[in-house]
Amino acid sequence: MAYDHHDDHGHPAHHSHSHTQPHSHGQGHGDDVDWAAMASLLETEAEAHTPAYERALAWLGEEVAEPGLIVDAGSGPGVIACLLAQTFPGARVVAADGSARLLERARARADRQGAADRFDTITGELPDSLQELEYPADLLWASRSLHHLGDQKAALTAFAARLAPGGTLAILEGGLAARYLPRDLGFGRPGLQTRLDAAQEDRFATMRAQLPGSVAETEDWPALLAAAGLKHTGTRSFLLDIPAPVPERARAFVVTALTRARDGYAGALDAEDRATLDRLLDPADPGSVHRRPDVFLLAAHTVHRAVRPVA
Repeated sequence: MAYDHHDDHGHPAHHSHSHTQPHSHGQGHGDDVDWAAMASLLETEAEAHTPAYERALAWLGEEVAEPGLIVDAGSGPGVIACLLAQTFPGARVVAADGSARLLERARARADRQGAADRFDTITGELPDSLQELEYPADLLWASRSLHHLGDQKAALTAFAARLAPGGTLAILEGGLAARYLPRDLGFGRPGLQTRLDAAQEDRFATMRAQLPGSVAETEDWPALLAAAGLKHTGTRSFLLDIPAPVPERARAFVVTALTRARDGYAGALDAEDRATLDRLLDPADPGSVHRRPDVFLLAAHTVHRAVRPVA
């Protein structure tokens, strides 16, 4: 799932969500987002953020030395699922998502990377679809998919039930919203990204409230993991720091992020900010993100790690 957001929800970092597009990965549910239609955006975002994900998975590798089964719950098009396959070359990886079209892309990616023989998929709504697992997982990863489930505490309990004794649950929620523009662009009112963040937060709150079975929850993830019967073993944040001038992959992400922000938040912005976004997205404008040399990408991803006790 994503909303990055699979948000960063319309953004790549998303409170725990990124603030200008989706983040994390095709669950469907009540947020009325066609994640399959957004597959290219989700892939662009995840690929741009890959350096931070790689560091997060290396950290997990310190605890989960040789997992037999890894599950990516809310995998979307499979970018992180394939990184899991690379990080743990002896493991079988299962990508679980509500979108069959996104999972087709995940399988194609695994095939291109030579991991198809140990890569499987499960299509269906989380967390119920995980009942299809043939045996418990040694590592269950959920990157910004949990916040697409109405009752997050119940979902964590269901995730924990799919772990083998001693198995690890890792959830990526929280962090800091992505930044990619200077405060003063040289045109328009300074502080555009701050106002986009505010619009994203309002949209995220509405999305959460409209989910089926939505339960308001204090986002104390270590406490929620403990309530699910798990032992919290660590929380770390991983910085994504790509200074200007950014490579084309990161620039493409910024373009898609701002495009979605313009399309999704126009009603929450004043005329001056809408005009600024139009300039930023006009390839012919020297001040656009397509051309300006001061575009950067800075974000923080927070991962919470917990273990199912051995009876």
